[in-house]
Amino acid sequence: MPTPTAESTIFFCCDLQTGFGPSIYGYEQVVSTANKLVKLAKILEIEVVSTTQYAKVFGNVDPGVGLDSLGPLKLPTIDKTLFSMVTDEVKAILEARPHIKNVVIFGIEGQICVLQTTLSLLALPAKYTPYIIADGVSSSATFELPILFDRLRQEGAIVTTSESLGFQLVGTSANPKFKPFSQFVKETKPATTKAGEVLLLGKSA
Repeated sequence: MPTPTAESTIFFCCDLQTGFGPSIYGYEQVVSTANKLVKLAKILEIEVVSTTQYAKVFGNVDPGVGLDSLGPLKLPTIDKTLFSMVTDEVKAILEARPHIKNVVIFGIEGQICVLQTTLSLLALPAKYTPYIIADGVSSSATFELPILFDRLRQEGAIVTTSESLGFQLVGTSANPKFKPFSQFVKETKPATTKAGEVLLLGKSA
């Protein structure tokens, strides 16, 4: 499988809304990882698609994600009733960018919208490779997560972590963006560790 590059990648932020916060395990850590990925997108100049699920009831994207810091890299937030992020509007975004081969997905809920987004992408003729950020996905029921990750792998998605993906996208220390990326990794290391411990190891937040 080809190594993902920044140029061939787009980020999907799935339904990280304030209204869901109280019911999601490790919600603070999911938002923290999402913010980390937004910063990574800014460093590597990767566009970010975001969605909300029935925003009238569940609110807007959590401001802690930091989408507004992206400037033109922030694509319009799409409100939806479909569980999958792959609405007609999102399909149009992808079709307008034929160079995109990899879709990085993070957000909630894992076993519902993240899963269905992944399955929708895999079913498209363009044959995207979905990368699921394990330290950036959660659920209202923690037992769902290991089952979800197993299912995603079976379907052909790549389950990875925010830091591992970042190094793949940078590719080499000769990359002109390696220096700011390296500093970014150091600055976010405590939050990265915390998110992994809470979301993947089940430690107390």
